[in-house]
Amino acid sequence: MAISREARLLTRIWVQAQVRLCDINFIPMVVVKSGDPDAGAVMVRLLREAGMSLLLRRHFDLDGKAEWVAVPDGQAIENEAAQERIDREIKRDPDLWVIEVDDPKARYWPDRPIDE
Repeated sequence: MAISREARLLTRIWVQAQVRLCDINFIPMVVVKSGDPDAGAVMVRLLREAGMSLLLRRHFDLDGKAEWVAVPDGQAIENEAAQERIDREIKRDPDLWVIEVDDPKARYWPDRPIDE
């Protein structure tokens, strides 16, 4: 299995595209923390239910393809616990980007078209 050497989209460009996508679809999104503009890791906080957040972390598989994993354990967690997790991740990785999406209708998912 060969490791992909394809050029990746700069993180700041990807984030800008997500902000624009949400903007044109009237989904509130905020960049909570800017990280490394070229290759920073990204965490997305989806606010979907009252008092609950789904945290997504982007990583790349062995072929270089981006995948999104819900942390921890693939489940939504209480907002306070989500913020604690984000704070820990920032301490561990100061180049981390954090974006927050207020999406109670579950229309947004990173790297996918918006569901109408």
